[in-house]
Amino acid sequence: MRLLSVNLGQARAVPYSDHPQGLTGIDKRPVEGPVRIAAPGPKGVAGSGLAGDTVCSLIHHGGNDQAVYAVAREDLDDWERELGRTLSAGAFGENLTTTGLDVSGARIGERWRIGPDVVLEVTAGRIPCRTFQGHMGEEKWVRRFTAKAATGAYLRVIEPGEVRAGDAIEIVHVPEHEVTARMQFQAVTTRRELLPRLLAAGEALHPEALAQARTYVEKYGG
Repeated sequence: MRLLSVNLGQARAVPYSDHPQGLTGIDKRPVEGPVRIAAPGPKGVAGSGLAGDTVCSLIHHGGNDQAVYAVAREDLDDWERELGRTLSAGAFGENLTTTGLDVSGARIGERWRIGPDVVLEVTAGRIPCRTFQGHMGEEKWVRRFTAKAATGAYLRVIEPGEVRAGDAIEIVHVPEHEVTARMQFQAVTTRRELLPRLLAAGEALHPEALAQARTYVEKYGG
């Protein structure tokens, strides 16, 4: 398991962003050398956890529980075969492109050590949006991405430090529950009957997903 690339994006104006000025940082590109990762601060105020990376829509992206977004190279390869086009590292707007790691199947609360210093914790899967669809330029992209549920994973920063392409990735903690990033994604999108099961992940779960699960259980039981 290793880190293939670290990808950063800068703000640029596009016609498909829901940002007031039409800005997005989704077009992320691999960079050389070390990149510092640290907890950025609360969502709505703070952006990316990676130094030099831009998050424009702070309402929906960034903050401590979405500090880093990771996607498996294996999932990009699968999409390449389906779409019939090349997808470079960073194509999904991910900060980290990995290999040898089942990112979408990672459990909420699972912790990864990347390189000698950084420890990250899985919080949720990625929900596709209009900006993502515009960036990909694929018809019905949100629907197709949702159906496949190869979501990648958002992560919070447990131990800050520097990472770079080629760093080893070690899974240092695996929770006993079976709530994965994929399951969390399905529960809040297409399979709401799964919401009660998310509670097994406890406070490791992204706060918004945890609130959704609790509200569902209060209303419908489970």
